[in-house]
Amino acid sequence: MATTDIHSLPTTSDRGGLGRMIARFKIARSRRAEYHRVVRELDAYSDRELADIGFHRTNIRDIAWQAAYGR
Repeated sequence: MATTDIHSLPTTSDRGGLGRMIARFKIARSRRAEYHRVVRELDAYSDRELADIGFHRTNIRDIAWQAAYGR
């Protein structure tokens, strides 16, 4: 049987941790959206247009990852 100790429930002092977790979630969501935006944008280009800017279609996901996550 599971029980909950009242002392283990979040208190006002724990909200800083929750706030940081929410902030990290928002950053991750923003980066994920940026990744998908770049993939969609580059995927819409023709092979010729990609070659003109120095990219190849097989590198789109790597380029998007670098744009979103900087790695």
